[in-house]
Amino acid sequence: MDTRQLKTLMAIVTNGTFAKAGDVVGLTPSAVSQQIQALEIELNATLFDRTSRPPKLTPQGMQVIEMARNILREEEDAKASLKGDRIAGTLMLGSVRSSALNLLPRAIVQMRAQYPELKTNLRISLSSNLIADVAGGRLDAAVVAEHMGIPPALRWSPFLREPLWLIAPKGTTLIDPQQLLNERPFVRFRSAVPLANLIDTEISRLGIVTQDVAEIDTIGSILTCVRQGLGVSVVPHVALQEPEDMDLVRLPFGRPQVTRQIGIVERTVSPRAEIIARMHETLANLCGDHGLARTD
Repeated sequence: MDTRQLKTLMAIVTNGTFAKAGDVVGLTPSAVSQQIQALEIELNATLFDRTSRPPKLTPQGMQVIEMARNILREEEDAKASLKGDRIAGTLMLGSVRSSALNLLPRAIVQMRAQYPELKTNLRISLSSNLIADVAGGRLDAAVVAEHMGIPPALRWSPFLREPLWLIAPKGTTLIDPQQLLNERPFVRFRSAVPLANLIDTEISRLGIVTQDVAEIDTIGSILTCVRQGLGVSVVPHVALQEPEDMDLVRLPFGRPQVTRQIGIVERTVSPRAEIIARMHETLANLCGDHGLARTD
């Protein structure tokens, strides 16, 4: 199997048509078609439904795409290793959609500047999906909160341990956290993620009955509501990094103050282990006083 054919196949999927793929890989549309036909003959499979315009992948084609992606990444890794440049190739990353996502783009930019041959591909999803994708080899690593459902074949390494803060609009004079939660309108973080459960569990443990004024599934939107005076809420430390957040009143949440951990999950045996370790180090450094070094 010629990897040039696989690269052409991936170019078609990425760009939508045979003609556009030809522009990317430097072939005429007829040459692109010939490569795909040769690949179909070799695999004894029909990859595209050519009755539609543009041609669409068949179920067999979707299977081959997954195979092609893995083969091309292995080729890229092998070339990087032979050159003695292990911090190269493409790192397939996942991340939960939370305030932790504020850190990851900055870490990726730093890694690119330090290792110009490194490419990254970022996917945002739920923790459970990301963990399954890392276990299945579809992702090299993912940024997720501390999670009970991590299989034995995976390793979770925290890079951040941060406190949670009760936040209130600028000018709030009441400084008793429990009284604020009992008496002021509350903007609840409602999402199927560990952070939301952590907040709800502590509120329940404290015996507080909140006066919910909104239920919101993103931390960024919660911050906006609190800045505008809608109510009080609870957010992690890493979310409070923008200049406009400095005016918010922040008080320790929980008794004692609740913390949470964010880390990288990866396979225990991974060809990208060195790159993932560098990414972990970069993320921990960005976390400042709340960063955690790897223990292995």
